[in-house]
Amino acid sequence: MKVLLVDDHPLILSALQAVIRGMGDDVAVLGVASAEAAREALKLDAAHDLVLLDLALGDADGFQVLAEFRAAYPELPVVVVSASDRASDVIRAIDLGAMGFVPKRTSNKALCEALRMVMSGGLYVPPNMLGLDARPPADPAETVPSALYMVPDAPLGERAQPEPHQEAPSLARIGLTPRQGEVLGLLLKGLPNKLIARELDLSVETVKDHVAAVLRALGVSTRTQAVLAVSQMMQRQNGWTPPRP
Repeated sequence: MKVLLVDDHPLILSALQAVIRGMGDDVAVLGVASAEAAREALKLDAAHDLVLLDLALGDADGFQVLAEFRAAYPELPVVVVSASDRASDVIRAIDLGAMGFVPKRTSNKALCEALRMVMSGGLYVPPNMLGLDARPPADPAETVPSALYMVPDAPLGERAQPEPHQEAPSLARIGLTPRQGEVLGLLLKGLPNKLIARELDLSVETVKDHVAAVLRALGVSTRTQAVLAVSQMMQRQNGWTPPRP
């Protein structure tokens, strides 16, 4: 596994390199201290398996770099590793296509588990950051919320239920069709409806219908809530990975 690590703090860069190398003998880590160096590294060798990206870079805005990498290398998973633990930063990173968000205060063990989850096709969000809610947008099947707020006593997976007496839905019981499962897998990768339609050779309107059905099955109203709900279910169910088309 080839990992590109982007962090402009020398001590943190060195520490993260050591932790990631400890994941196995087949793990190679390239550490760079700037967005420009990261761009050059990917130009020289785009065959990386994972990018770990700090948000606070000296030469660029980390969110912009995240969006840039996701657009240029859509098959390359990017995990944000940040000193921030603000819910708004988690949401923005997921909205921009990050496959994980790991606060720097996370333990080494939890970091390795998060990276393994992402490399197996899953998405990682810290469990304590899953108590999020959102004001529904005009078109929940296509857009994501821009303003979110914490709901400390109601984790999303527990709120995502049709009736108060029912349990939180599990991925084994939400009843998606095979096609809806494919749409969910691509949705979790951050693909918009147009790219999902192209990937599955469907019309955009058909994809919108499938996305709406997925949101209903999960008991949520937005794509971002769906990502967070699935992340929570994955962590509860120990290793479920999203279906791949």
